[in-house]
Amino acid sequence: MLEARSFQTPGITFRKRENPVAARIPLERIRNIGISAHIDSGKTTLTERVLFYTGRIHKIHEVRGKDGVGAKMDSMDLEREKGITIQSAATYCVWNGSQTQLEPHNINIIDTPGHVDFTIEVERALRVLDGAILVLDSGKGVQSQSITVDKQMKRYRVPRIAFVNKMDNPGANYERVAEMLKEKLGHHPVKLQVPIGAEADFRGIIDPIRGKAFFFDGDDGEIIREEEIPAEFADVAKSAREKIIQDVADVDDELAEKFINEEPISIEELRAAIRRATLALKMTPVMCGSAIKNKGVQLLLDGVVHYLPNPTEVVNEAHDQDNNEEKVVVESDASKPFVGLAFKLQQDKYGQLTYFRVYQGTVTAGDTIFNVSNEMRKVRVPRMFRMHSDDREEIPSAEAGDIVAFYGVEASSGETFTDGKVNWTLTSMHVPAAVISLAVAPKDRSAEANFSKALNRFTKEDPTFRVHQDEESQQTIISGMGELHLDIYMERMRREYKCDVVAGKPQVAYRESITKKAEINYTHKKQTGGSGQYAKIMGYIEPLPADAVESYEFVDDITGGAIPREFIGSCDKGFRDGVKKGTLIGFPIVGVRAAINDGAAHAVDSSEMAFKTAALMGFREAYAKAGPTILEPIMKVEIDAPTEFQGSVVGQVNQRRGVILETVAGESVNITCEVPLNAMFGYSTDLRSATQGKGTFTMEFARYAVVPKQEQDEMIKKYKEKLAAEAK
Repeated sequence: MLEARSFQTPGITFRKRENPVAARIPLERIRNIGISAHIDSGKTTLTERVLFYTGRIHKIHEVRGKDGVGAKMDSMDLEREKGITIQSAATYCVWNGSQTQLEPHNINIIDTPGHVDFTIEVERALRVLDGAILVLDSGKGVQSQSITVDKQMKRYRVPRIAFVNKMDNPGANYERVAEMLKEKLGHHPVKLQVPIGAEADFRGIIDPIRGKAFFFDGDDGEIIREEEIPAEFADVAKSAREKIIQDVADVDDELAEKFINEEPISIEELRAAIRRATLALKMTPVMCGSAIKNKGVQLLLDGVVHYLPNPTEVVNEAHDQDNNEEKVVVESDASKPFVGLAFKLQQDKYGQLTYFRVYQGTVTAGDTIFNVSNEMRKVRVPRMFRMHSDDREEIPSAEAGDIVAFYGVEASSGETFTDGKVNWTLTSMHVPAAVISLAVAPKDRSAEANFSKALNRFTKEDPTFRVHQDEESQQTIISGMGELHLDIYMERMRREYKCDVVAGKPQVAYRESITKKAEINYTHKKQTGGSGQYAKIMGYIEPLPADAVESYEFVDDITGGAIPREFIGSCDKGFRDGVKKGTLIGFPIVGVRAAINDGAAHAVDSSEMAFKTAALMGFREAYAKAGPTILEPIMKVEIDAPTEFQGSVVGQVNQRRGVILETVAGESVNITCEVPLNAMFGYSTDLRSATQGKGTFTMEFARYAVVPKQEQDEMIKKYKEKLAAEAK
């Protein structure tokens, strides 16, 4: 249990927690949350304060601190050196309120990267979490990665609290950031707090719901001083409470009725209404503070308890494999059959550590569980742990609602495990497509075994890190989300596997597509001695709609048995082989619907192979007539620079075929634009030169677009020359 000592003086409560233990407590007092943000919004700094105030760590270390220790949740050497989060890290803590006013709550936390290259870490975290904190910079508000993270939260229907951080920084504007949540993200933001001052004058926070002001004293903000609201803020606080009630009443019928009837509304009633609306994704509570200055973090933790869901309040569904994948509700009940999802893999010197979210039932060390996603493969759970970044606490069992790690359980990200009593699979996470590739090879041939081990491990750990061998050159190609993403993995090869890597020039992940419909009419006929091969297919290929979810679609319009049913799947396989590699520049073909509507078969000579071949060759013929074109990845780029360099920055964007979408000028200028990825190589150096080293940028994949015709012609010419050279 949590041991706490309290020392009270008038108006002051000082609380020191010791030896927190995530004891087994009721599910309604568990919170599984993630902390996500745009890079450099103070997310990891915030997590460090959370751990300190809950007694999980006993000293605060900064992300780029002079002591060289680094934040607890940045456990990799690379993270501490670069001052960024690369891998998501899990921890747990116990919170019983900023003023010991709450029952102890277990809070499981996953700290996620802010850099877009590591977006899969955010994706897999949000897949298994019940709630989230969206951290926003008070001076910059909603930035490009904030938008990406918010989309991910919406994808998994994750309720969130917005925390406006860095209220002590120049340009801090709580009101403007809340408005940006509405304008840019489509939220219904409700400001639950009033900052006392801003920028250098930021000194405390008013809670209009409770009608109190809070100040944070001591070297680390551990002394919370509760006082009456200063007289000069009395009217502001009163108006803020009325505005909260009005805004929540707009999205909560129960509170609306009281508001319309002008009935008194208690603190508890208002909090209950905020909770209902937040969990229903109808509103976003907005809170504020400064993590680096140790202000507001304890109140945010109160908000997590008050407004974010416990595991029983989240509906999770699975597919019953014994009943045509019918949807079933997974209940947060320890007595039900075990169902868990492997969402993250990590290798250390002891072996593979597999992170699990337990959705239903109980699992105990020594139990046998079944990998439903891998043909009910049976595995034993030797040991399990609660994680605290790179530290671990061994536990005997885990129940519904827990986030734990198993040693010795082989799995891949996104696989479902059960105890064998049910045959259910949980939906896996969304995996974005890679946009950049490199040819890599070990510098020393003696390191080839380690090179292979590293690649195998990294592909298991990270679904966005892809490896394949080029058929023509026999080179090993690695693909990922950006230059930094691949650079990190090459550096990890060197450090963790003693394997220096030689890398080629970065290659853009182009795609090919079609612009018009084309008919398919192909007969595959071959006679070799006894039995021959015969298959005839007719149909068409056409472009998919721009908003199509999948990149390839197969349509079976065969009637009357023109093609026997047993060969329909072979036609699909042939088309799928066709889209793997286009004929213009050798990249995959996307945005294609392939349909069959007629054909013929031979009683003796037709086979699955014959129809697969006919579909492949028919596709290639039709592709040449369907207006094939080349697509390139377009990146959404966000640039921050001093205002005096705005002209130079805009000029560079124009030179790189960029299109400016938005410019926001203040103390600095923020430029949002779209630029082809191929034009972004070397941009970091150019930006530094143009802004005296003061400019920064982030970029993320936005969409694919058609390459200008002149450039297409040049690319096709070079590809043909390459093929001709290889043929000699």
